[in-house]
Amino acid sequence: MNDFKSSIKKNKLGIILMVFAASQTALGQMFWKMSNGELNIYLFIGFFLYGLGAVLMIVSFRFGSLSVLHPLLSIGYVFALFLGAVVLQEVITTSNIIGTSLIMIGAALIGGGDN
Repeated sequence: MNDFKSSIKKNKLGIILMVFAASQTALGQMFWKMSNGELNIYLFIGFFLYGLGAVLMIVSFRFGSLSVLHPLLSIGYVFALFLGAVVLQEVITTSNIIGTSLIMIGAALIGGGDN
């Protein structure tokens, strides 16, 4: 457990930035979906948010290990599931909940995987 805590501490800023990057890319994708493939404000907001997420991802790699941070992008799937349900009124199935739970568990375990 001590190794886990030290890994989290060592990569803390990178982890925070990577989770924020994942949230921005998920938001960007949601806005793309909302644009319905048309050239409108939702499409441009989506590009901006997705681009912001990409920049944050690049910056986050300066503050942690690649093997810890890159897998945390999978948190974007968690954000996308909840955004789809709350904003787009998509249905969450039992399989979605199980899969999302496994992603969150895996991301937490990987976040402490430096040692």
